[in-house]
Amino acid sequence: MTLPFDLTWGQGGFLAAALFAAAFIRGYSGFGFSAIFIILAALTTNPVLLIPVVFSCEILMTAFQARDIRPHIDWARAVTLLVGSAIAIVPAVYIMARLGEDEARIAVSTLILVLSLILLSGWQIRRPIGRLGHGGVGVVAGVANSAGVGGLPVAVFLTAQPIEPAVFRATMIVFLTGIDMMSLPVMAANGLVTSDTVIAIILAFPILGAGIWVGSRQFATTSQARFRFFVVLMLTSFSALNIIKVLA
Repeated sequence: MTLPFDLTWGQGGFLAAALFAAAFIRGYSGFGFSAIFIILAALTTNPVLLIPVVFSCEILMTAFQARDIRPHIDWARAVTLLVGSAIAIVPAVYIMARLGEDEARIAVSTLILVLSLILLSGWQIRRPIGRLGHGGVGVVAGVANSAGVGGLPVAVFLTAQPIEPAVFRATMIVFLTGIDMMSLPVMAANGLVTSDTVIAIILAFPILGAGIWVGSRQFATTSQARFRFFVVLMLTSFSALNIIKVLA
């Protein structure tokens, strides 16, 4: 059996483990799936080819979590963020699809590193943010989603506000699903969705289900603040490692 994207079995095994870890994190915290998987994938292959697979996985995972999150979604916040994202997605994906492998790794890793450092800083917003502010963050997220990490700017923004963990988690899941549904057709138009993408999604499905199930069961039993800190620290470390690897 030949793996999609001409991956070796060693690369495939590594990516399967990375996928399970990222799905666990998504099941638990509502964010981090794309960033964790893509930054790990960049250690072994061109991450841009896997971004449509990641987006499809995000959408599938919402089906596992929909019943649990429905009562906690902040729809007004999620919709405003998505409107802003829609503005930036087309030009951002066009540029990202034309980068070389090393350029793509540097772009993805640098973006994740900067956003992770902001999260680690504990930055807080001291005054209420209206629709214009949420829309502006959505534009930034649309740009970032060309690298598969549109959730990170929103996670930075929402974490800086006094939002209940269950609302944060549910709103992030809805936002990520929406932005990925907008991004996939644009990526297909730029040649990033192929038959290999479909095969990879089929192979990923059982791993996703297992990771989401385990992560969701842990949501109410572990400190949210401590877990998010661990996730962001991991993102910071791996993004720095990717940049060093490309530049060395």
